[in-house]
Amino acid sequence: METLRQDIKHAWRMFRENKLFTATALVALTLGIGVNIAIFSVVNAVLLKPVPFAEPDRLVTLMISANRNPVMAAASPAQFVYWRTLTDVFEDVAAVTSTSLNYTAGDTPERFSAARVSEAYFRALRAPIAHGRTFTPEEDRPGGAAVAVVSHEFWVRRLGSDPSIVGRPITLDDAPYTVVGVAGPELDLREHGRPQVWLPLRTDPATTDRLYLYQVVARLAPGVTLTQAQERLEASVAAFRDRFPGVLGPRAGFSALPMQAASVGRSARTTLYLLCGAVTCVLLIACANVANLLLVRAGARRREVAIRSALGASRGRVMRQLLVESGLLAVAGGALGLVAGYVAMRALLAINTAGLPRLGEAGALAGLDWRVIAFTGVLAFATTLLFGLAPALAGSRVDLVEVIKSAGSRVSGGGWQSRLRSTLVVAEIALAVVLLIGAALFVRASLELSHVDPGFDSRGLLTVQTSLSGPRFTTTAGVEEVIRSGRERVRAIPGVADVVASSSVPMQPGWGMPFNVVGRVDAGLYTGSNTVVFSSPGYFEILGMPVLRGRSFDDGDRAGTLPVAIINETLAKRHWPDGADPLADRMVIGGGAANMREYADEPARQIVGIVADVRTTDLASRPEPVMYVPHAQLPDALSALVVSSLPTTWLVRTEGDPAALARTVQDELRIATGLPVSAARTMEQVVSLSVSRQRLHTLLMSVFGAAALLLATIGIYGVVAYSAQQRTQELGIRSALGAEPRRLRSIVLRQGVALIAGGVGAGLVGAYYLANLLAAFLFGVEPHDGAVFAAVPASLSAVALAAVWSVAQRASCVDPLRTLRQEA
Repeated sequence: METLRQDIKHAWRMFRENKLFTATALVALTLGIGVNIAIFSVVNAVLLKPVPFAEPDRLVTLMISANRNPVMAAASPAQFVYWRTLTDVFEDVAAVTSTSLNYTAGDTPERFSAARVSEAYFRALRAPIAHGRTFTPEEDRPGGAAVAVVSHEFWVRRLGSDPSIVGRPITLDDAPYTVVGVAGPELDLREHGRPQVWLPLRTDPATTDRLYLYQVVARLAPGVTLTQAQERLEASVAAFRDRFPGVLGPRAGFSALPMQAASVGRSARTTLYLLCGAVTCVLLIACANVANLLLVRAGARRREVAIRSALGASRGRVMRQLLVESGLLAVAGGALGLVAGYVAMRALLAINTAGLPRLGEAGALAGLDWRVIAFTGVLAFATTLLFGLAPALAGSRVDLVEVIKSAGSRVSGGGWQSRLRSTLVVAEIALAVVLLIGAALFVRASLELSHVDPGFDSRGLLTVQTSLSGPRFTTTAGVEEVIRSGRERVRAIPGVADVVASSSVPMQPGWGMPFNVVGRVDAGLYTGSNTVVFSSPGYFEILGMPVLRGRSFDDGDRAGTLPVAIINETLAKRHWPDGADPLADRMVIGGGAANMREYADEPARQIVGIVADVRTTDLASRPEPVMYVPHAQLPDALSALVVSSLPTTWLVRTEGDPAALARTVQDELRIATGLPVSAARTMEQVVSLSVSRQRLHTLLMSVFGAAALLLATIGIYGVVAYSAQQRTQELGIRSALGAEPRRLRSIVLRQGVALIAGGVGAGLVGAYYLANLLAAFLFGVEPHDGAVFAAVPASLSAVALAAVWSVAQRASCVDPLRTLRQEA
């Protein structure tokens, strides 16, 4: 310990005496470690933290699979009821569906997220209950009592932390619900949207409904493994098909996925893996930079090490001293990187969470915990080995006689050290090329996205939402009365040109339903599936969507008139090929009464128009098949299902800045509906949010690429400058013998050009394979885009050459007399 203390003291003194070296090394390490910690904090929150329930490894999400690969987490009531019978592998099976509720008590009405859950839900999750109880099986049956469980946050914020609230009613959606329980403060349901209130699901045990409405979570029975549960699910598919023929396709089946993995999804996982690879490249470049600095220091300290060896210090003792110095650098860089990474992560997520799951709003659930601290420690240790071992080996291997003979000479270190420094620089440049080409591809893709026509005019459009759920909205007439009143009040606002109400708008979640074309014979249960939008008249006009054939909706499309529908161009091309006329056919939403019998007697609808496509999910996705239906023609049961499951969105066309009218529009709608109004956004903001993940890719890859370019440029500058310094005597002699400055510059430039060429060549090979992995993220850009693969190496070479040229220019101005005097 005393020896270690002396080593640390000596290292500290060396760092203070060489402030420029220390600062440069710490900046490189802080940058490399900081970006890794920033990304790891997000990876930790999304991928590594288990779901916050007891025995999280026993919780699974039941899914629909295709070719044994889980593809859809949504499930139908019929599937949920069937899965509940598999008691040999599942201890509890519970279903949940998200919704929103209105709470109008008090001075500030509020719309908040809620969920309907089966009675086993809290039991399956082992959810803590602070007061009262959860639901009973009787309350979860059709016609059961109107009861509710509230979250701890809602209990504190809206119910005044009153423990006597259990057993008393509160008003939700204009209906009384008796509070039977208050969840514990530690209950964290980020996987299910962080609901504030839970209501009973009330699924009919004899249901045959096949609409995908639920998310189903199960707890494995004691002693049952995930593999065993998966095998049991696969074996049960045949029995399900016998009970519900035609529901599952020939390659479809059932699957169980760990709850944490199911909540993340493949897209988010791939995004994070991509970012991890990018920051690893930045760290490797930083380590190469610091290793080069230490190699230079080792060369300069050869005389010191030789003397210590002559005085009896063993090679192992010298290596330990040098490794202690590297370790102190790594620890300091790790501490600074931890702070910088945390600050960078918070700033990044405050700007853009890219819709990554499990983060919460503004990334509030990502932060420092033992995993991040441990990762920092491992990273500091790994970087010590990465940049410290080679310099320690080089610095501890000296020949005392050779050092004494070369006293006064600037030549230091062996040829292998020079080759190692050059190799490190080549590796830095290669990694920088890889990152810069990746960043350039993302920038190209973002530019392509910015020129995509969404199919509608987003300028001057404002969107706001209300939740039309409750006793007033169980009939279509009740919903239409509120929509009529809201449209009248908003239209009266100066600066408002028009307003419509819809179940969804482009770039936001909508309804997906199967359908049948009347009179068509199909092998399956239904003709196809599409997104269905239920709206008031004027929907296409307010969005600027052209009607290609037929007509739009008008006020004459109301209850009691001919049921109609309008389809988009993609749906028409997909199901009416070879010149067939869609306007001569009728469609049935739900594929027939079998799918909808619990909700409505949905009539066949005459197709009266075809409209142009819009981008339904985001700008990077192809248009999907969409059917548009007048809300006024919906049967009561289907109308109640639609408005209670998704908030009603109001589209307001303004003559000026839509954001300036947001508060006035919300106030008028609040008066018209008597309900809270939320989520006021311009349509341009909605479009921007739909591509937030692509923007995050571009931003981060650009930052990482810029950091790599900076570090690589510093690295090549340092190596070439050090090499030129060691050749000062040679250059001075050449100058004295008549060599022109141009000749001296070329000597230095040749070395730099060789390093740049080697790094760029290796980087292009790596970038070629990287581009194949990035193909899924690139919209409208070829992975091996010729312009990118030409421009990036050229740009990086130009920057690196500028650094080398500055060294060569200085070396060409050497004074031969002064140099020879110094070397004499």
